Amino acid sequence: MAAPLRPPGPAAGFFSGGLVRFRRDPLTYLEQVQADYGSFAYFQAGHQHIYYVNEPELIREVLVTRSGLFTKSRILQRAKSLLGEGLLTNEGTSHLRQRRMVQPAFYRDHLVTYGAQMVALADKACHRWRNEAKLDIDQEMMRLTLAIVGQTLFSADVEDEAPQVGEAMNALIAIMPLLMLPGSQFIEYVPLPVTRRYLKAAKLVEATIFRIMNERRTSAANPDDLLSMLMNARDPEGDDHAMSDKQVRDEALTLFLAGHETTATALAWTWYLLAQHPDAEAALHAELAHVLDGRLPTFDDLPRLRYTQQIFAESMRLYPPAWAIGRMAREPLELAGYTLPAKSIVLLSPYLMHRNPRFWPDPDRFDPARWADGDFYKRDFTYFPFGGGPRICVGERFAWMEGVLLLAVIAQRWRFRLEPGHRVERKALITLRAKNGIKVIAQAR
Repeated sequence: MAAPLRPPGPAAGFFSGGLVRFRRDPLTYLEQVQADYGSFAYFQAGHQHIYYVNEPELIREVLVTRSGLFTKSRILQRAKSLLGEGLLTNEGTSHLRQRRMVQPAFYRDHLVTYGAQMVALADKACHRWRNEAKLDIDQEMMRLTLAIVGQTLFSADVEDEAPQVGEAMNALIAIMPLLMLPGSQFIEYVPLPVTRRYLKAAKLVEATIFRIMNERRTSAANPDDLLSMLMNARDPEGDDHAMSDKQVRDEALTLFLAGHETTATALAWTWYLLAQHPDAEAALHAELAHVLDGRLPTFDDLPRLRYTQQIFAESMRLYPPAWAIGRMAREPLELAGYTLPAKSIVLLSPYLMHRNPRFWPDPDRFDPARWADGDFYKRDFTYFPFGGGPRICVGERFAWMEGVLLLAVIAQRWRFRLEPGHRVERKALITLRAKNGIKVIAQAR
């Protein structure tokens, strides 16, 4: 007997189904689906079949054991118009080859160099702020991590371009909900204001990447950074294949955008949480005083900054930048006894799994002590801020190091208090941002 087609879920239909509500506030909609129908549910968004999954073993099945039966979701497929065939959008053997060629940029020897550059740029940012100044810590972290990704991965100074790149990122993110709509492959040809801003933003970001690449080609210097690796890379496990100029552009652009947005978002939420939990903040300051005694941290200090790591891990539990992960079924398949049609979407949510009371006692409470065992790289899929399986974030170790080192540098010099009257609300876009930023008052320590 054939498996049943659908698990329980809200009624179908354009308005009674999920399209309008899912587009308006996808995370709140998923929370309601979870509350009403449990950890495996079905809903429609327009004509799209969506299966929401919030069970660790099923998440493992989708991301690891049966990953070959899925491709990236509709939004990332549409994002090829900007990102090309970078690691975020590429599929199959091409993705594996590209990943092998990018991976060496994140080996330990390179991380040591990157760490020193991160610390220097964070120290520079600390000297830019003034006591009792009002800041949007979200934008400050974006500016800092953009400078870091430019310096560490491309040996380029992009700090002066941070405001324009920030506006471009906002325009790129704003169009993403439209990519859920039927016919979205034609959206860039429709003369809407959001579309015009998107096209302008795409040109600006791409021009920044091409400027960096052209400067590298005309320079006698050949720094040992990601861009040089991409331009000189060969696939050692394949046919000694080199990247084309287009592939270099695609990978550089993907890492340029993804390499600063996610870490900046994670750090902004971390400062938001610390501002509300003075005991955790005091414990952080005590560890930094004990381990660093006023000096700047280095890569070798990371194992000793245990509580700093616990804070960052707990922040990404409560506010994972990648709040949802989507996969599209290549063909009809069965999952947990249900038949999923080809091209249906399986939607996983680190945000909702990380707050699941079955696996996390008192799940909404900020408690860095949860991580006292030091297991920051759980792979049981009750915690997966970087995804999992063959498509796990290639820069995971880079991001962990960046988050911890930046916390250590900044928290030695500054504490942040939430600006009175400013309401902080989550907004689930491509990453989990704060709707109106996170306004703080900087206080020198």
